[in-house]
Amino acid sequence: MQIRASTLADLAAVDALLARVYPRLLKADYPPSVLVTALPLISRAQPALLRCGTHYVVEEEGRILGAGGWTPDAADGARAHIRHLVVDDREQRRGIARRIVTRCAAQARAGGAAVLECWSTRTAVPFYAALGFETCGPLNVPLRAGIVFPSVRMIRAL
Repeated sequence: MQIRASTLADLAAVDALLARVYPRLLKADYPPSVLVTALPLISRAQPALLRCGTHYVVEEEGRILGAGGWTPDAADGARAHIRHLVVDDREQRRGIARRIVTRCAAQARAGGAAVLECWSTRTAVPFYAALGFETCGPLNVPLRAGIVFPSVRMIRAL
């Protein structure tokens, strides 16, 4: 298993991973009325994120098992955000997401951030808590066209 910066060449594979995994993992924690509107928007790879240099993929034998990254907060340079973390549901419990978040935390700290923030799905709250993130409270993430996605704001000191 290796971790590397993502590129635009990873777009189709990350897109397919998000589209396959998010519906499966989120269905236990969100009603169908939320998923039917939000999934088409959140389960797509973001080209700008893939090429930003702080988004990573974990692969094994040429297959992408997970992806995710971080970006600095535009308004607060001491804060960085975890972005679009996903792991193949058939590969969970292998430390893939932990490796990505660990890389993100180290890179964000090296870039001057003191706090790492994530807008977690309800499903991922226990994972982030196990990595030392504290829950700040619920957050409705605006997507577009008035669609919001219920999330949980979590932070961790770096």
